[in-house]
Amino acid sequence: MEYLDFELPIKELEEQLDKCMVIGEESDVDVTETCKQIEKKLQETRKDIYKNLTAWQRVQLSRHPNRPYTLDYINAICGDTFLELHGDRNVKDDKAMIGGLGKIGDQSYMFVGQQKGYNTKTRQYRNFGMANPEGYRKALRLMKSAEKFGLPVVCLIDTPGAYPGIEAEERGQGEAIARNILEMTRLKVPIIVVIIGEGASGGALGIGVGDKVLMLENTWYSVISPESCSSILWRSWEYKEQAADALKLTATDMKKLKLIDEIVREPVGGAHSNRDKTFEIVKNKISTRYEELKKLSPKDLVKSRMDKYANMGVFNG
Repeated sequence: MEYLDFELPIKELEEQLDKCMVIGEESDVDVTETCKQIEKKLQETRKDIYKNLTAWQRVQLSRHPNRPYTLDYINAICGDTFLELHGDRNVKDDKAMIGGLGKIGDQSYMFVGQQKGYNTKTRQYRNFGMANPEGYRKALRLMKSAEKFGLPVVCLIDTPGAYPGIEAEERGQGEAIARNILEMTRLKVPIIVVIIGEGASGGALGIGVGDKVLMLENTWYSVISPESCSSILWRSWEYKEQAADALKLTATDMKKLKLIDEIVREPVGGAHSNRDKTFEIVKNKISTRYEELKKLSPKDLVKSRMDKYANMGVFNG
């Protein structure tokens, strides 16, 4: 397990607990009471730390190297029923954007999401979760297939942004994202969006238009990352913590601004601390939201989705 700087008190207590248990096993000394005290202190410290997280600390948690990625969620939720589909029928298959068919119970869904890598090799293979235009065109192709067969769409967002390279711009990165936003507003099937990690810029918006948008507790959603914002405003990355506060990018801020529909609580310690529980929570949320949305006719679905986004940012002075 890797620890972030603010998690070091937890690391120390866990190490103390391990040592205490080893002493108990290797000697005749009864350390039960001491272990209980350390466990109690560990639980209290965990609660205190995760109850009072700053915006920047949530950004750090969203990038935690042990945090589950899109394919982890899909494989846990769908099991053997997931069938990955490839290619945009135009340029190539973008490895940073994955998608395919999968089942939750008896209901089939079309899953789409950005995938990051676990080590240097897979990060390069997945382009660090930064999709090219063909990734967004692949996503749109799959969504259109879902519409054709009357299947709901689930989008899992976890990206530091769309790929900003010159070749991506030459192939129409801006147009691909804009096209997706337009087409997703009028897709005639339910769309459920879950932000499971980083939700940065147009890279997130390219698959982020939904009837219901859910955010895991320790994720962020913003037009720009705190580091980039800091480098633009202060010409330095040193002010990233101030930028994170000012950007109002946490799930709580997003809910307050009515830009998302629900905050999904994570196990204490973040999604990576209890993966199975996190997968179960997300799976249940998707099923519950679909049960609500399937009652609407395609016409009502599109109308309510368009109204929802048209009302964002409306200010009554």
